[in-house]
Amino acid sequence: MSLTKYRSERPFNRQADLWVHRPDIRFTGICFGHQILCRVLGSTVAPEANGEWELSHSPIILSNIGRQLFDLPEETDRIHLHQMHLDHVVNAPSGESTDLLPKGTRVHTWGTSEHTGVQGVYIRKRLFTTQGHMEFNEAMVRRQLEMRLKSGTLSEKDADEASERADWMHDGKTVAKAVIRFFHGDDDEVE
Repeated sequence: MSLTKYRSERPFNRQADLWVHRPDIRFTGICFGHQILCRVLGSTVAPEANGEWELSHSPIILSNIGRQLFDLPEETDRIHLHQMHLDHVVNAPSGESTDLLPKGTRVHTWGTSEHTGVQGVYIRKRLFTTQGHMEFNEAMVRRQLEMRLKSGTLSEKDADEASERADWMHDGKTVAKAVIRFFHGDDDEVE
């Protein structure tokens, strides 16, 4: 095995080993962590086909499971989180895409956006991920935009548009509370 192949496969093997041999462990991931965990479980992760980034304050349309996980009323159809990604999870994990999930495992996509069809994944007692950043505040968003602008990965127009939304109110605390409930086992009956 080449060193490059070893380096690229090793983290996924370690995560897969933990997934299989430690069913008592609950996993969570934010942004890249969401992408890695979904990829380990058989999802495809790819850059957005049109080359557009999902940036700054963005709406996420919730599924019924999403409303339950975030403890929101039925009439609430969306939350907002800061985003900072070009790559996205193309398809949610499934028992058909990996042998790490038994056939019939209920894998829920809790939200979608115009840019990203899998904004987060929930598997009862095992996995809760989010593409959006619950932890970002205005300063973090602006810093990320500035770094990407300086590196040439973002256009000035895209960075300026995203910067205008950097101080908008978002639902990071709502998502953080849901992740804490997940680890505490409070939502173990959500199916």
